[in-house]
Amino acid sequence: MQSRHKHPVVELWTIAWPTVLTMTSYTVMQFVDKLMVGQVGPVEVAAQGNGGIWAFTPIAFTLGLLTVVNTFVSQSMGAKRGLDAPRYGWASLWLSAGMWVVLMLPYALLLQYLFPLIHSAQRDQIQLGLENASGAHLVAAQAEMAQLDTLIGLETQYAQILLAGSILLLISRSLHHYFFGLQRPKVATVSAICGNVTNVAVNYALIFGHLGAPGWGLPGIPGLPALGLTGAALGTIAGTLVESVIPVILFLGPSMNRELRSRRQWRPQKGPILDLLRIGVPAGIQVGNEMACWSIFMTRLVGVFGTYHQTAGWISITYIHLSFMPALGLSVAVTTLVGNYQGADRPDVAAARARLGVLVGLIYMTLFGIIFYLFRYELVSIFVGGLHLDPAEARQIVEIGATLMICAAIFQAFDAFGIIYTGALRGAGDTLWPSAVTILYNWAFILVGGWLMTRYYPQLESVGPWVAATVYIIILGVTMAYRFESGRWRTIRILEPTRQDAARIAPLSPTAPVSEPGAAVADIAEEVGRVE
Repeated sequence: MQSRHKHPVVELWTIAWPTVLTMTSYTVMQFVDKLMVGQVGPVEVAAQGNGGIWAFTPIAFTLGLLTVVNTFVSQSMGAKRGLDAPRYGWASLWLSAGMWVVLMLPYALLLQYLFPLIHSAQRDQIQLGLENASGAHLVAAQAEMAQLDTLIGLETQYAQILLAGSILLLISRSLHHYFFGLQRPKVATVSAICGNVTNVAVNYALIFGHLGAPGWGLPGIPGLPALGLTGAALGTIAGTLVESVIPVILFLGPSMNRELRSRRQWRPQKGPILDLLRIGVPAGIQVGNEMACWSIFMTRLVGVFGTYHQTAGWISITYIHLSFMPALGLSVAVTTLVGNYQGADRPDVAAARARLGVLVGLIYMTLFGIIFYLFRYELVSIFVGGLHLDPAEARQIVEIGATLMICAAIFQAFDAFGIIYTGALRGAGDTLWPSAVTILYNWAFILVGGWLMTRYYPQLESVGPWVAATVYIIILGVTMAYRFESGRWRTIRILEPTRQDAARIAPLSPTAPVSEPGAAVADIAEEVGRVE
Protein backbone atom coordinates (compact mmCIF):
# COMPACT_ATOMS: atom_id res chain seq x y z
CA MET A 1 0.00 0.00 0.00
CA GLN A 2 1.46 3.29 -1.11
CA SER A 3 0.85 5.35 2.00
CA ARG A 4 1.29 2.74 4.75
CA HIS A 5 4.40 4.30 6.33
CA LYS A 6 2.95 7.79 6.58
CA HIS A 7 1.63 9.20 9.82
CA PRO A 8 -2.08 8.26 10.06
CA VAL A 9 -3.24 11.88 9.90
CA VAL A 10 -1.02 12.57 6.88
CA GLU A 11 -2.21 9.36 5.26
CA LEU A 12 -5.85 10.34 5.75
CA TRP A 13 -5.38 13.89 4.49
CA THR A 14 -3.32 12.84 1.44
CA ILE A 15 -6.26 10.84 0.16
CA ALA A 16 -8.97 13.19 1.39
CA TRP A 17 -7.88 16.61 0.19
CA PRO A 18 -8.78 16.39 -3.54
CA THR A 19 -12.34 15.30 -2.77
CA VAL A 20 -12.69 17.64 0.22
CA LEU A 21 -11.56 20.53 -1.98
CA THR A 22 -14.00 19.51 -4.71
CA MET A 23 -16.90 19.26 -2.24
CA THR A 24 -15.94 22.57 -0.61
CA SER A 25 -15.86 24.22 -4.02
CA TYR A 26 -19.39 23.03 -4.77
CA THR A 27 -20.57 24.17 -1.34
CA VAL A 28 -19.11 27.65 -1.69
CA MET A 29 -20.64 27.95 -5.16
CA GLN A 30 -24.08 26.92 -3.87
CA PHE A 31 -23.76 29.31 -0.95
CA VAL A 32 -22.88 32.29 -3.14
CA ASP A 33 -25.53 31.24 -5.65
CA LYS A 34 -28.28 31.29 -3.02
CA LEU A 35 -26.87 34.47 -1.51
CA MET A 36 -27.27 36.20 -4.87
CA VAL A 37 -30.81 34.90 -5.31
CA GLY A 38 -31.56 36.08 -1.77
CA GLN A 39 -30.90 39.63 -2.95
CA VAL A 40 -33.79 39.28 -5.39
CA GLY A 41 -36.43 38.15 -2.89
CA PRO A 42 -37.65 35.41 -0.53
CA VAL A 43 -40.00 33.84 -3.07
CA GLU A 44 -37.03 33.33 -5.41
CA VAL A 45 -35.06 31.61 -2.63
CA ALA A 46 -37.92 29.19 -1.98
CA ALA A 47 -38.45 28.61 -5.72
CA GLN A 48 -34.74 27.90 -6.23
CA GLY A 49 -34.73 25.36 -3.41
CA ASN A 50 -37.98 23.64 -4.43
CA GLY A 51 -37.22 23.64 -8.15
CA GLY A 52 -33.65 22.51 -7.61
CA ILE A 53 -34.42 19.57 -5.34
CA TRP A 54 -37.25 18.24 -7.51
CA ALA A 55 -35.12 18.58 -10.63
CA PHE A 56 -32.27 16.82 -8.88
CA THR A 57 -34.33 13.81 -7.78
CA PRO A 58 -34.08 11.89 -11.11
CA ILE A 59 -30.61 13.32 -11.66
CA ALA A 60 -29.55 11.93 -8.26
CA PHE A 61 -30.73 8.44 -9.26
CA THR A 62 -28.59 8.59 -12.40
CA LEU A 63 -25.57 10.01 -10.58
CA GLY A 64 -25.84 7.25 -7.98
CA LEU A 65 -25.90 4.70 -10.78
CA LEU A 66 -22.81 6.24 -12.37
CA THR A 67 -20.69 6.10 -9.20
CA VAL A 68 -19.77 2.50 -10.01
CA VAL A 69 -17.80 3.66 -13.05
CA ASN A 70 -15.01 4.21 -10.54
CA THR A 71 -15.40 0.63 -9.27
CA PHE A 72 -15.03 -0.98 -12.68
CA VAL A 73 -12.23 1.30 -13.86
CA SER A 74 -10.20 0.84 -10.66
CA GLN A 75 -10.76 -2.94 -10.76
CA SER A 76 -9.60 -3.00 -14.38
CA MET A 77 -6.45 -1.08 -13.54
CA GLY A 78 -5.77 -3.26 -10.50
CA ALA A 79 -6.14 -6.40 -12.61
CA LYS A 80 -3.61 -5.01 -15.15
CA ARG A 81 -6.39 -4.73 -17.73
CA GLY A 82 -6.16 -1.00 -18.27
CA LEU A 83 -7.41 -1.19 -21.85
CA ASP A 84 -10.82 -2.19 -20.44
CA ALA A 85 -11.12 1.07 -18.49
CA PRO A 86 -12.24 3.29 -21.40
CA ARG A 87 -15.02 0.80 -22.18
CA TYR A 88 -16.66 1.81 -18.90
CA GLY A 89 -15.97 5.47 -19.53
CA TRP A 90 -17.81 5.27 -22.84
CA ALA A 91 -20.56 3.10 -21.32
CA SER A 92 -21.18 5.82 -18.71
CA LEU A 93 -21.42 8.47 -21.45
CA TRP A 94 -23.91 6.41 -23.45
CA LEU A 95 -25.94 5.73 -20.30
CA SER A 96 -25.91 9.45 -19.50
CA ALA A 97 -27.25 10.30 -22.94
CA GLY A 98 -29.91 7.60 -22.73
CA MET A 99 -31.10 8.65 -19.26
CA TRP A 100 -31.26 12.28 -20.39
CA VAL A 101 -33.52 11.41 -23.33
CA VAL A 102 -35.66 8.77 -21.60
CA LEU A 103 -35.93 10.26 -18.10
CA MET A 104 -34.83 13.90 -17.77
CA LEU A 105 -36.59 15.48 -20.74
CA PRO A 106 -40.01 13.81 -20.23
CA TYR A 107 -39.80 14.58 -16.51
CA ALA A 108 -39.11 18.24 -17.32
CA LEU A 109 -42.35 18.40 -19.32
CA LEU A 110 -44.33 16.88 -16.45
CA LEU A 111 -43.17 19.47 -13.93
CA GLN A 112 -45.79 21.98 -15.04
CA TYR A 113 -48.37 19.54 -13.64
CA LEU A 114 -46.31 18.27 -10.71
CA PHE A 115 -45.67 21.54 -8.87
CA PRO A 116 -49.35 22.60 -8.73
CA LEU A 117 -50.12 19.16 -7.32
CA ILE A 118 -47.34 19.47 -4.73
CA HIS A 119 -48.73 22.78 -3.52
CA SER A 120 -52.40 21.70 -3.65
CA ALA A 121 -52.72 21.46 0.15
CA GLN A 122 -51.27 24.93 0.59
CA ARG A 123 -53.58 26.28 -2.12
CA ASP A 124 -56.64 24.67 -0.48
CA GLN A 125 -55.69 26.24 2.83
CA ILE A 126 -55.38 29.69 1.27
CA GLN A 127 -58.63 29.22 -0.65
CA LEU A 128 -60.42 28.40 2.60
CA GLY A 129 -59.08 31.63 4.04
CA LEU A 130 -60.33 33.57 1.03
CA GLU A 131 -63.85 32.21 1.50
CA ASN A 132 -63.98 33.20 5.17
CA ALA A 133 -62.02 36.46 5.08
CA SER A 134 -63.01 40.07 4.64
CA GLY A 135 -61.35 43.45 4.69
CA ALA A 136 -57.63 43.42 5.43
CA HIS A 137 -57.63 39.63 5.93
CA LEU A 138 -59.08 39.18 2.45
CA VAL A 139 -56.39 41.36 0.92
CA ALA A 140 -53.71 39.39 2.76
CA ALA A 141 -55.14 36.07 1.57
CA GLN A 142 -55.30 37.32 -2.01
CA ALA A 143 -51.66 38.42 -1.80
CA GLU A 144 -50.71 35.00 -0.42
CA MET A 145 -52.46 33.26 -3.31
CA ALA A 146 -50.69 35.49 -5.85
CA GLN A 147 -47.38 34.74 -4.14
CA LEU A 148 -48.05 30.99 -4.39
CA ASP A 149 -48.81 31.29 -8.12
CA THR A 150 -45.52 33.18 -8.58
CA LEU A 151 -43.66 30.53 -6.62
CA ILE A 152 -45.06 27.69 -8.75
CA GLY A 153 -44.17 29.48 -11.97
CA LEU A 154 -40.61 30.27 -10.86
CA GLU A 155 -39.79 26.82 -9.50
CA THR A 156 -41.18 25.13 -12.62
CA GLN A 157 -39.09 27.26 -14.95
CA TYR A 158 -35.96 26.87 -12.81
CA ALA A 159 -36.29 23.08 -12.65
CA GLN A 160 -36.96 22.75 -16.37
CA ILE A 161 -33.82 24.69 -17.26
CA LEU A 162 -31.71 22.52 -14.94
CA LEU A 163 -33.12 19.32 -16.43
CA ALA A 164 -32.59 20.52 -19.99
CA GLY A 165 -28.91 21.11 -19.22
CA SER A 166 -28.47 18.04 -17.03
CA ILE A 167 -26.74 16.12 -19.82
CA LEU A 168 -23.67 18.28 -19.15
CA LEU A 169 -23.74 17.38 -15.44
CA LEU A 170 -24.07 13.67 -16.20
CA ILE A 171 -21.13 13.79 -18.63
CA SER A 172 -18.88 15.62 -16.20
CA ARG A 173 -19.66 13.36 -13.24
CA SER A 174 -19.32 10.19 -15.35
CA LEU A 175 -15.81 11.17 -16.36
CA HIS A 176 -14.96 12.33 -12.85
CA HIS A 177 -15.61 8.78 -11.64
CA TYR A 178 -13.54 7.48 -14.56
CA PHE A 179 -10.54 9.57 -13.47
CA PHE A 180 -11.08 8.60 -9.83
CA GLY A 181 -10.68 5.01 -10.97
CA LEU A 182 -7.44 5.92 -12.75
CA GLN A 183 -6.15 7.42 -9.47
CA ARG A 184 -6.21 10.94 -10.89
CA PRO A 185 -8.78 12.74 -8.70
CA LYS A 186 -7.19 16.12 -9.37
CA VAL A 187 -8.91 16.15 -12.77
CA ALA A 188 -12.26 16.32 -10.98
CA THR A 189 -10.94 18.95 -8.57
CA VAL A 190 -9.60 21.25 -11.29
CA SER A 191 -12.68 20.94 -13.50
CA ALA A 192 -15.06 21.48 -10.57
CA ILE A 193 -13.27 24.63 -9.42
CA CYS A 194 -13.20 26.06 -12.95
CA GLY A 195 -16.88 25.28 -13.39
CA ASN A 196 -17.85 26.80 -10.06
CA VAL A 197 -15.93 30.01 -10.73
CA THR A 198 -17.73 30.27 -14.07
CA ASN A 199 -21.05 29.64 -12.38
CA VAL A 200 -20.58 32.46 -9.88
CA ALA A 201 -19.44 34.93 -12.55
CA VAL A 202 -22.30 34.16 -14.95
CA ASN A 203 -24.77 34.17 -12.05
CA TYR A 204 -23.81 37.70 -11.10
CA ALA A 205 -24.08 38.89 -14.69
CA LEU A 206 -27.44 37.29 -15.43
CA ILE A 207 -29.19 37.52 -12.05
CA PHE A 208 -28.53 41.24 -11.54
CA GLY A 209 -27.83 42.40 -15.13
CA HIS A 210 -27.72 46.17 -15.55
CA LEU A 211 -29.30 46.71 -12.13
CA GLY A 212 -26.35 45.40 -10.16
CA ALA A 213 -26.64 44.55 -6.46
CA PRO A 214 -27.30 47.82 -4.59
CA GLY A 215 -27.64 45.91 -1.33
CA TRP A 216 -23.97 44.98 -1.67
CA GLY A 217 -22.92 48.25 -3.29
CA LEU A 218 -21.95 46.46 -6.52
CA PRO A 219 -22.55 47.91 -9.99
CA GLY A 220 -24.51 46.33 -12.81
CA ILE A 221 -23.34 45.30 -16.25
CA PRO A 222 -24.63 47.70 -18.93
CA GLY A 223 -26.79 46.12 -21.60
CA LEU A 224 -27.57 42.90 -19.74
CA PRO A 225 -31.13 42.20 -18.58
CA ALA A 226 -31.72 41.28 -14.93
CA LEU A 227 -33.08 37.73 -15.22
CA GLY A 228 -33.32 36.92 -11.51
CA LEU A 229 -33.86 33.23 -10.82
CA THR A 230 -33.73 32.36 -14.52
CA GLY A 231 -30.25 33.88 -14.60
CA ALA A 232 -29.23 31.62 -11.72
CA ALA A 233 -30.38 28.53 -13.65
CA LEU A 234 -28.50 29.63 -16.78
CA GLY A 235 -25.42 30.32 -14.67
CA THR A 236 -25.55 26.77 -13.34
CA ILE A 237 -25.68 25.41 -16.89
CA ALA A 238 -22.74 27.60 -17.94
CA GLY A 239 -20.66 26.38 -15.00
CA THR A 240 -21.53 22.75 -15.71
CA LEU A 241 -20.52 23.21 -19.35
CA VAL A 242 -17.06 24.39 -18.31
CA GLU A 243 -16.83 21.59 -15.75
CA SER A 244 -17.52 18.97 -18.43
CA VAL A 245 -15.07 20.34 -20.99
CA ILE A 246 -11.86 19.54 -19.09
CA PRO A 247 -12.48 15.81 -18.47
CA VAL A 248 -13.85 15.37 -22.01
CA ILE A 249 -10.69 16.93 -23.49
CA LEU A 250 -8.49 14.68 -21.35
CA PHE A 251 -10.55 11.56 -22.04
CA LEU A 252 -10.37 12.05 -25.81
CA GLY A 253 -6.91 13.61 -25.90
CA PRO A 254 -3.81 12.03 -27.43
CA SER A 255 -2.22 11.24 -24.05
CA MET A 256 -5.16 9.12 -22.87
CA ASN A 257 -5.53 7.58 -26.32
CA ARG A 258 -1.86 6.54 -26.35
CA GLU A 259 -2.10 5.11 -22.87
CA LEU A 260 -5.46 3.31 -23.00
CA ARG A 261 -6.78 3.69 -26.59
CA SER A 262 -9.71 5.73 -25.33
CA ARG A 263 -10.86 6.89 -28.78
CA ARG A 264 -11.14 3.42 -30.27
CA GLN A 265 -13.91 2.13 -28.03
CA TRP A 266 -16.56 4.78 -28.57
CA ARG A 267 -19.27 2.48 -29.96
CA PRO A 268 -21.93 1.32 -27.47
CA GLN A 269 -20.99 -2.06 -25.99
CA LYS A 270 -23.64 -4.19 -24.32
CA GLY A 271 -21.38 -5.80 -21.71
CA PRO A 272 -20.04 -2.67 -19.95
CA ILE A 273 -23.45 -0.98 -20.06
CA LEU A 274 -25.14 -3.99 -18.45
CA ASP A 275 -22.34 -4.14 -15.85
CA LEU A 276 -22.98 -0.54 -14.85
CA LEU A 277 -26.73 -1.09 -14.70
CA ARG A 278 -26.49 -4.31 -12.68
CA ILE A 279 -24.18 -2.88 -10.03
CA GLY A 280 -25.23 0.76 -10.20
CA VAL A 281 -29.02 0.57 -10.01
CA PRO A 282 -29.07 -0.28 -6.25
CA ALA A 283 -26.84 2.71 -5.54
CA GLY A 284 -29.03 4.89 -7.70
CA ILE A 285 -32.19 3.77 -5.89
CA GLN A 286 -30.67 4.62 -2.50
CA VAL A 287 -29.53 8.10 -3.55
CA GLY A 288 -32.69 8.83 -5.52
CA ASN A 289 -34.93 7.66 -2.66
CA GLU A 290 -33.24 9.95 -0.15
CA MET A 291 -33.48 12.91 -2.52
CA ALA A 292 -37.17 12.18 -3.15
CA CYS A 293 -37.87 12.05 0.59
CA TRP A 294 -36.20 15.39 1.18
CA SER A 295 -38.06 16.84 -1.81
CA ILE A 296 -41.41 15.84 -0.30
CA PHE A 297 -40.25 17.01 3.11
CA MET A 298 -39.37 20.55 1.99
CA THR A 299 -42.16 21.19 -0.50
CA ARG A 300 -45.05 19.28 1.03
CA LEU A 301 -44.45 19.11 4.79
CA VAL A 302 -42.61 22.38 5.28
CA GLY A 303 -44.31 24.06 2.33
CA VAL A 304 -47.78 23.77 3.84
CA PHE A 305 -46.79 26.49 6.31
CA GLY A 306 -46.05 29.01 3.59
CA THR A 307 -43.31 30.52 1.46
CA TYR A 308 -41.45 32.14 4.37
CA HIS A 309 -41.06 28.78 6.11
CA GLN A 310 -39.67 27.29 2.90
CA THR A 311 -37.31 30.23 2.48
CA ALA A 312 -36.04 29.85 6.06
CA GLY A 313 -35.67 26.09 5.53
CA TRP A 314 -33.58 26.48 2.40
CA ILE A 315 -31.38 29.07 4.10
CA SER A 316 -30.74 26.59 6.91
CA ILE A 317 -29.96 23.79 4.44
CA THR A 318 -27.45 26.04 2.69
CA TYR A 319 -25.51 26.37 5.94
CA ILE A 320 -25.85 22.67 6.68
CA HIS A 321 -24.13 21.98 3.35
CA LEU A 322 -21.12 23.99 4.54
CA SER A 323 -20.49 21.33 7.16
CA PHE A 324 -21.91 18.32 5.35
CA MET A 325 -20.12 18.41 2.00
CA PRO A 326 -16.48 18.59 3.21
CA ALA A 327 -17.31 15.87 5.74
CA LEU A 328 -18.59 13.78 2.84
CA GLY A 329 -15.20 14.22 1.16
CA LEU A 330 -13.55 13.01 4.37
CA SER A 331 -15.89 10.02 4.32
CA VAL A 332 -14.62 9.12 0.85
CA ALA A 333 -11.06 9.04 2.19
CA VAL A 334 -12.15 6.77 5.05
CA THR A 335 -13.84 4.48 2.50
CA THR A 336 -10.53 4.18 0.64
CA LEU A 337 -8.38 3.56 3.71
CA VAL A 338 -10.71 0.98 5.28
CA GLY A 339 -10.95 -0.82 1.93
CA ASN A 340 -7.16 -0.83 1.48
CA TYR A 341 -6.39 -2.16 4.96
CA GLN A 342 -9.27 -4.64 4.95
CA GLY A 343 -8.04 -5.94 1.60
CA ALA A 344 -4.58 -6.32 3.15
CA ASP A 345 -6.21 -8.36 5.97
CA ARG A 346 -5.45 -5.72 8.60
CA PRO A 347 -8.91 -4.97 10.06
CA ASP A 348 -7.48 -3.48 13.26
CA VAL A 349 -5.67 -0.78 11.28
CA ALA A 350 -8.80 -0.27 9.18
CA ALA A 351 -10.82 0.31 12.34
CA ALA A 352 -8.21 2.73 13.68
CA ARG A 353 -8.28 4.78 10.46
CA ALA A 354 -12.06 4.87 10.52
CA ARG A 355 -12.07 6.15 14.10
CA LEU A 356 -9.48 8.76 13.19
CA GLY A 357 -11.75 9.97 10.39
CA VAL A 358 -14.70 10.04 12.78
CA LEU A 359 -12.68 12.11 15.27
CA VAL A 360 -11.66 14.64 12.61
CA GLY A 361 -15.22 14.85 11.28
CA LEU A 362 -16.65 15.11 14.79
CA ILE A 363 -14.39 18.05 15.67
CA TYR A 364 -15.11 19.79 12.38
CA MET A 365 -18.89 19.41 12.48
CA THR A 366 -19.18 20.15 16.20
CA LEU A 367 -17.45 23.48 15.61
CA PHE A 368 -20.03 24.22 12.94
CA GLY A 369 -22.79 23.26 15.37
CA ILE A 370 -21.49 25.78 17.90
CA ILE A 371 -21.30 28.48 15.22
CA PHE A 372 -24.83 27.64 14.02
CA TYR A 373 -26.20 28.09 17.52
CA LEU A 374 -24.28 31.20 18.60
CA PHE A 375 -24.71 33.16 15.37
CA ARG A 376 -28.01 31.78 14.13
CA TYR A 377 -29.72 35.16 13.78
CA GLU A 378 -26.78 36.78 12.03
CA LEU A 379 -26.33 33.85 9.64
CA VAL A 380 -29.96 33.84 8.53
CA SER A 381 -30.06 37.63 8.26
CA ILE A 382 -27.41 37.55 5.53
CA PHE A 383 -29.94 36.01 3.14
CA VAL A 384 -32.92 38.22 3.78
CA GLY A 385 -31.57 41.50 2.48
CA GLY A 386 -33.66 41.30 -0.67
CA LEU A 387 -34.43 44.47 -2.60
CA HIS A 388 -38.20 44.21 -2.14
CA LEU A 389 -38.42 42.67 1.33
CA ASP A 390 -40.51 44.39 4.00
CA PRO A 391 -38.71 44.65 7.39
CA ALA A 392 -41.53 42.78 9.13
CA GLU A 393 -41.30 39.95 6.60
CA ALA A 394 -37.53 39.84 7.02
CA ARG A 395 -37.86 39.53 10.79
CA GLN A 396 -40.34 36.69 10.38
CA ILE A 397 -37.99 34.72 8.14
CA VAL A 398 -35.06 35.35 10.47
CA GLU A 399 -37.03 34.10 13.49
CA ILE A 400 -38.07 30.92 11.69
CA GLY A 401 -34.60 30.32 10.29
CA ALA A 402 -32.89 30.91 13.64
CA THR A 403 -35.06 28.22 15.24
CA LEU A 404 -34.22 25.77 12.45
CA MET A 405 -30.52 26.54 12.92
CA ILE A 406 -30.88 25.24 16.49
CA CYS A 407 -32.03 21.91 15.03
CA ALA A 408 -29.00 21.95 12.72
CA ALA A 409 -26.69 22.69 15.64
CA ILE A 410 -28.10 19.76 17.65
CA PHE A 411 -27.56 17.11 14.98
CA GLN A 412 -24.13 18.18 13.69
CA ALA A 413 -22.10 15.78 15.85
CA PHE A 414 -24.44 12.87 15.09
CA ASP A 415 -24.28 13.70 11.38
CA ALA A 416 -20.52 13.26 11.59
CA PHE A 417 -21.03 9.74 12.96
CA GLY A 418 -23.49 8.88 10.19
CA ILE A 419 -21.40 10.28 7.34
CA ILE A 420 -17.98 8.90 8.36
CA TYR A 421 -19.11 5.53 9.69
CA THR A 422 -21.16 4.95 6.54
CA GLY A 423 -18.03 5.59 4.48
CA ALA A 424 -16.10 3.15 6.67
CA LEU A 425 -18.73 0.44 6.22
CA ARG A 426 -18.67 0.92 2.45
CA GLY A 427 -14.89 0.58 2.47
CA ALA A 428 -15.27 -2.80 4.18
CA GLY A 429 -17.84 -3.90 1.60
CA ASP A 430 -20.79 -3.64 4.01
CA THR A 431 -23.18 -1.75 1.72
CA LEU A 432 -26.48 -3.62 1.61
CA TRP A 433 -27.40 -3.32 5.31
CA PRO A 434 -26.59 0.42 5.59
CA SER A 435 -28.51 1.12 2.37
CA ALA A 436 -31.59 -0.76 3.54
CA VAL A 437 -31.54 0.91 6.95
CA THR A 438 -31.10 4.36 5.40
CA ILE A 439 -34.11 3.85 3.12
CA LEU A 440 -36.20 2.58 6.05
CA TYR A 441 -35.24 5.54 8.22
CA ASN A 442 -35.90 7.98 5.35
CA TRP A 443 -39.53 6.94 5.19
CA ALA A 444 -40.08 6.32 8.90
CA PHE A 445 -38.66 9.58 10.21
CA ILE A 446 -38.43 12.18 7.43
CA LEU A 447 -41.81 11.47 5.83
CA VAL A 448 -44.00 9.63 8.33
CA GLY A 449 -42.48 11.38 11.34
CA GLY A 450 -42.61 14.75 9.62
CA TRP A 451 -46.25 14.21 8.63
CA LEU A 452 -47.19 13.21 12.20
CA MET A 453 -45.61 16.39 13.52
CA THR A 454 -47.60 18.55 11.10
CA ARG A 455 -50.82 16.73 11.97
CA TYR A 456 -50.59 16.52 15.76
CA TYR A 457 -48.36 19.49 16.55
CA PRO A 458 -49.37 22.10 13.95
CA GLN A 459 -48.63 24.87 16.46
CA LEU A 460 -44.93 24.15 15.92
CA GLU A 461 -45.39 24.94 12.21
CA SER A 462 -42.34 23.99 10.09
CA VAL A 463 -40.25 23.37 13.19
CA GLY A 464 -42.26 20.17 13.72
CA PRO A 465 -41.03 18.37 10.58
CA TRP A 466 -37.52 19.64 11.29
CA VAL A 467 -37.65 18.02 14.72
CA ALA A 468 -38.49 14.73 13.00
CA ALA A 469 -35.58 15.22 10.60
CA THR A 470 -33.27 15.93 13.54
CA VAL A 471 -34.35 12.67 15.20
CA TYR A 472 -33.65 10.87 11.89
CA ILE A 473 -30.08 12.16 11.68
CA ILE A 474 -29.36 11.39 15.33
CA ILE A 475 -30.68 7.82 15.12
CA LEU A 476 -28.97 7.16 11.80
CA GLY A 477 -25.63 8.32 13.19
CA VAL A 478 -25.96 6.11 16.27
CA THR A 479 -27.05 3.15 14.13
CA MET A 480 -24.08 3.41 11.75
CA ALA A 481 -21.68 3.78 14.67
CA TYR A 482 -23.13 0.65 16.30
CA ARG A 483 -22.95 -1.29 13.04
CA PHE A 484 -19.28 -0.50 12.52
CA GLU A 485 -18.19 -0.95 16.12
CA SER A 486 -19.98 -4.32 16.27
CA GLY A 487 -17.20 -5.57 14.00
CA ARG A 488 -19.40 -7.59 11.64
CA TRP A 489 -17.66 -5.99 8.69
CA ARG A 490 -14.37 -7.65 9.69
CA THR A 491 -15.43 -10.98 8.16
CA ILE A 492 -16.34 -9.45 4.78
CA ARG A 493 -13.86 -10.08 1.96
CA ILE A 494 -14.38 -7.98 -1.14
CA LEU A 495 -11.48 -9.43 -3.15
CA GLU A 496 -13.06 -12.26 -5.12
CA PRO A 497 -11.25 -14.34 -7.75
CA THR A 498 -12.75 -12.48 -10.70
CA ARG A 499 -12.83 -8.79 -11.40
CA GLN A 500 -16.62 -8.63 -11.81
CA ASP A 501 -17.26 -10.44 -8.52
CA ALA A 502 -15.03 -7.95 -6.74
CA ALA A 503 -16.87 -5.06 -8.35
CA ARG A 504 -20.21 -6.49 -7.30
CA ILE A 505 -19.62 -5.82 -3.60
CA ALA A 506 -17.19 -2.91 -3.79
CA PRO A 507 -18.22 0.41 -2.20
CA LEU A 508 -20.92 2.11 -4.25
CA SER A 509 -19.77 5.64 -3.48
CA PRO A 510 -17.01 7.44 -5.44
CA THR A 511 -13.56 7.11 -3.91
CA ALA A 512 -10.52 9.34 -4.15
CA PRO A 513 -7.57 6.97 -4.55
CA VAL A 514 -4.00 8.09 -3.97
CA SER A 515 -3.20 10.22 -6.99
CA GLU A 516 -0.18 9.97 -9.22
CA PRO A 517 1.81 13.12 -8.41
CA GLY A 518 1.47 15.61 -11.22
CA ALA A 519 -0.33 13.23 -13.58
CA ALA A 520 -3.53 15.25 -13.79
CA VAL A 521 -1.71 18.56 -14.08
CA ALA A 522 0.58 17.17 -16.77
CA ASP A 523 -2.34 15.84 -18.79
CA ILE A 524 -4.24 19.11 -18.54
CA ALA A 525 -1.17 21.13 -19.52
CA GLU A 526 -0.55 18.89 -22.52
CA GLU A 527 -4.12 19.14 -23.80
CA VAL A 528 -4.36 22.90 -23.24
CA GLY A 529 -1.08 23.33 -25.09
CA ARG A 530 -2.45 21.39 -28.04
CA VAL A 531 -5.66 23.43 -28.07
CA GLU A 532 -3.68 26.66 -28.13
